Amino acid sequence: MPDYIYKYEPFSPQSLKNLKAQSIYYGSPLEFNDPYDCAITPKIKDPSPDDIIKLRNYYHKRFHGNDVAASELSSLNDSQFKEMVVRSTRAAIQKRLGEFLATKGVTCFSEKNDNLLMWSHYGGRYKGFCLEFDTSYHPFDKLRKVTYSKEMPIIDAVTLLMHDTTDQVIDMYTTKSDAWRYEKEWRSIHSTKGTLYTYEASALTAVYFGPDIDEQSMEIICLILSGQNETVKYFRGKRSEDKFEVNFEGFDYVSHLEAKRLGLIT
Repeated sequence: MPDYIYKYEPFSPQSLKNLKAQSIYYGSPLEFNDPYDCAITPKIKDPSPDDIIKLRNYYHKRFHGNDVAASELSSLNDSQFKEMVVRSTRAAIQKRLGEFLATKGVTCFSEKNDNLLMWSHYGGRYKGFCLEFDTSYHPFDKLRKVTYSKEMPIIDAVTLLMHDTTDQVIDMYTTKSDAWRYEKEWRSIHSTKGTLYTYEASALTAVYFGPDIDEQSMEIICLILSGQNETVKYFRGKRSEDKFEVNFEGFDYVSHLEAKRLGLIT
């Protein structure tokens, strides 16, 4: 995990409210702009002969005392049993995916604070800001790295059917198309969607302003943070004149009243 993680924000009433509340919002994956985030159809790993033996033993123990079910299980040859396993795995996937989509909240971060596409898509088209968080603080210490692939994830039937785990389902929601690789994304998952999670003030270490943000918007953000986070650092973005990139330069914020008191302005 990187030492710092970044969240791009547009300049909006909601983003300012969250900043003031020192909170991040966990939304439903159904609201994501990647259609495959909510329509993943994973492949099922073909059960090996050893897998079939493990699963037969598992079901025999599970059906102990149920003579009818045990008899039906014994009557299936390996080919028929494998078909049953695949059907059961598909049903289990759909059930767990449905439960995940209905309940879980997800929020997204990036390893990079200077990606042009991220600024355009999520940073208010260069008029927003980007928050830097220290990953030694909760919940940023529990992030899951997104894996990028050209193919759908593969589910292991043995793990899914024999163990009560949601890891494989969560892996499906941390796997995205290779087309999104530029995002260098990490995700945080909450048990309940629509949740605002409050973080410690010191977890927010810096704010990077987009190159097109206006002075008044910057002033509002600095005023909010000056009242609750005295250690946060500020960086102003500027378009490079010879490369396709945004460069950042640090600055110290001084409020209008403080500047007058110090004689910096009249």
